[in-house]
Amino acid sequence: MGDFGRVLTAMITPFKADGSVNYGLAAELAAHLTNNGTDTLVICGTTGESPTLTWEEEYQLFLEVLQSVSGKAKVIAGCGSNSTKEAIAATQKAAKIGVHGTLQVVPYYNKPPQAGLYQHFQAIAQACPDIPVLLYNVPGRTGQNLSPETVAKLAEIDNIVGIKEASGNLDQASEIRRLTSQEFKIYAGDDSLTLPLLALGATGIVSVASHLVGNQLQQMIQAFSAGKIAEARDIHLQLFPLFKALFITTNPIPIKQALKLQGWEVGSTRLPLCDADSEVSQKLEALLQKLNLI
Repeated sequence: MGDFGRVLTAMITPFKADGSVNYGLAAELAAHLTNNGTDTLVICGTTGESPTLTWEEEYQLFLEVLQSVSGKAKVIAGCGSNSTKEAIAATQKAAKIGVHGTLQVVPYYNKPPQAGLYQHFQAIAQACPDIPVLLYNVPGRTGQNLSPETVAKLAEIDNIVGIKEASGNLDQASEIRRLTSQEFKIYAGDDSLTLPLLALGATGIVSVASHLVGNQLQQMIQAFSAGKIAEARDIHLQLFPLFKALFITTNPIPIKQALKLQGWEVGSTRLPLCDADSEVSQKLEALLQKLNLI
């Protein structure tokens, strides 16, 4: 349960000019990513602008992407909420259409204590026992950190199979690895920390940069796994400026602009996010040209 491969792409949600979801382009982009290094697509996560999507839009995106990549890639449905009841309902609905897993973010804004976090994820896992659950720790977004001790306790639940660890704290990742079995998957939540986290026993990356360099990320991870550390380091260092540039302002603003520079008509972000300004756009364009990505 929960074999999602090495490169998981946190896919953007494309919008039309009128602000509605462009489901056709979402399906096209999903197929493109699958053909360019992505093992699993994570739909309606942070990069997919989940805070401003309705449950109906999210459900339709799950359907469209599943159909587009059927048999070629796996699909993880972002069904997290700061309401346990809502998260359970969304996960149960997504499970019925055959998604391969669910991403469950730490509840945001209400800042539950560790006991509440444990009970939240436990309740979701128990209500949806047949779907693998990937925890998502991103304290910079949620205002609360999921402690390694709580992660280790949750890892004892059969269908909680791993974590997207986006705290940016290598010590925390080390402690999670120390406290959990090797079967419990750790995925980097920051592209720039993929290689360091591989050295600490991580499986791979839930990536933003893989929209652009999925094949290169696969090469880096495979090189590291084969003991070709210098080769993996060279790829990491070559891509490092891109990793950082994609977060020079709030994600997914830069990656949407980068995709537009490549010719993808992915549309704007939804308010309260906004489009990239000219300075950000110019920096991205220069970098993409340097990396031969446009």
